[in-house]
Amino acid sequence: MTESDLPVLIDRPGPWASGVIFGSPHSGRAYPDWFLEGTKLPAETLRSSEDAFVDRLIACAPSFGAVTIRAQVPRAIVDLNRAPDEIDPLVVRGVPRHPLNQRTLAGLGVIPRVVSQGRAILERPIDRAEAERRIDAYWRPYHQALTSLIAEARSRFGQAILIDMHSMPHDALNHLHGARPDMVLGNRHGLSAAARVSDAIVAAVEAEGWRIRRNSPFAGAYICSAYGRPGQNVHVVQLEIDRALYMDEKTITPHEGFGDVAARMARVIRTLSVLDADGRSDAAIAAE
Repeated sequence: MTESDLPVLIDRPGPWASGVIFGSPHSGRAYPDWFLEGTKLPAETLRSSEDAFVDRLIACAPSFGAVTIRAQVPRAIVDLNRAPDEIDPLVVRGVPRHPLNQRTLAGLGVIPRVVSQGRAILERPIDRAEAERRIDAYWRPYHQALTSLIAEARSRFGQAILIDMHSMPHDALNHLHGARPDMVLGNRHGLSAAARVSDAIVAAVEAEGWRIRRNSPFAGAYICSAYGRPGQNVHVVQLEIDRALYMDEKTITPHEGFGDVAARMARVIRTLSVLDADGRSDAAIAAE
């Protein structure tokens, strides 16, 4: 099996500094033929649901002492930031129409019905067995690996800090008034991460001249709610970055600003890779 066949990739630093993990569950872009045969959407439309190039933005983290975990499966096939039972009956045959949350009703369950702008992915619903196959092949390996990393971080450092990296369409914030944020930090209004951890992340982002907003319109989804346990020193923050800062959203390609954003993000990551649960970020602390 080659690296391209693996459902999840983990990159480790030489020494792991302080139990910080950077995750990218939505930047996968390996579309298998069996999936493409079941949709009429062109590749660039399918890719509109990706957090394209976020994996590249966090690739430097191991050089600063943090672990990265990233998915290879595209979000259009299975969404790793959803619970495995968030199944849309309009997508999967034979699923009870039990009470659905707003994400699933919108077509954004664990097997998505739509990509951006409500464009339907599948020509027809899939069988329950196919949904379970996708969950077993892609969802479970990612979450097993993430669970293991968090447990290892807690065992070694007494803490785990997961910074779950995402991107947001530029027009997702068109409804906001006032200064437009470049990033949105979600910590489920304090339920998934301690204030001191969130404050340190905000400070690192603002030090690079970016504007950041908390919990609106993105407060954090499944990964934050499933893993964030600040009372047990497991802190999970979702960090959304405006795609327009670094890519052309129509062509899904990095634009001329990508290098600058990557350099600034590297400085943010360098600071956060040695973050401790008290909100301190110092290489000397990490070496203690």
